[in-house]
Amino acid sequence: MRQRGAGGRRRVAGWVSVPLGLVLVLGGTGYFFARHQGVTVQGDSMEPAYRQGEHLVVEHIGADEVRRGDVVLVRVRGRYQGAPVLRRVIGTGGDHVESDGDRVTVNGKPVDEPYVRRDALASAAVPYDVRVPDGRLFLLGDNRGNSNDSRFSLDEQSGSVAASGVVGRVREGFFVPPVSLATGGLGTVLALVGVGLGISGYTARRAARRPLVAAPPWSAA
Repeated sequence: MRQRGAGGRRRVAGWVSVPLGLVLVLGGTGYFFARHQGVTVQGDSMEPAYRQGEHLVVEHIGADEVRRGDVVLVRVRGRYQGAPVLRRVIGTGGDHVESDGDRVTVNGKPVDEPYVRRDALASAAVPYDVRVPDGRLFLLGDNRGNSNDSRFSLDEQSGSVAASGVVGRVREGFFVPPVSLATGGLGTVLALVGVGLGISGYTARRAARRPLVAAPPWSAA
């Protein structure tokens, strides 16, 4: 009876652990997809870093999470026919952005831009000197010779766009959020432990049901 009871408890623990583990795994996966989306690069305005047809992962962020240097997927009302575009954040609200048509400075400091494609068209760009309004962003494409960006709308709030239009930020390389990793990992462990407990309980139950073989009687000498 004791062996059968232990097997039963193990089976019950397995029945509980496996579904709970699967729920956690699905929850971690769901969190990832709720916070991220896949996008395909359209056009060559962000070359050479991001080429046309390349698949990227974009993390959804709030307007207050945007930082200089971020590559963001942004919707700009009245531009790009309503489609979201990829652009690099050069200045945020309050920044003084200036360029001689080639090099860019932000608040008087030169911006190191190893990602920029420089060519004859880019070097012939018009100089600008703007102050970014609060709650807005000054955006440029990496391919400065072929990018419709803030430089071409300087008469509309210094070419800036609303930070609230940011859909998300490009994640570099493969990335799994810690919450998804922890939840999914715990769920996987629980599911595996549950399977092990279920098998163990089933084995114990089979052993408890196995009929006892009577010992042969002692033969008289």
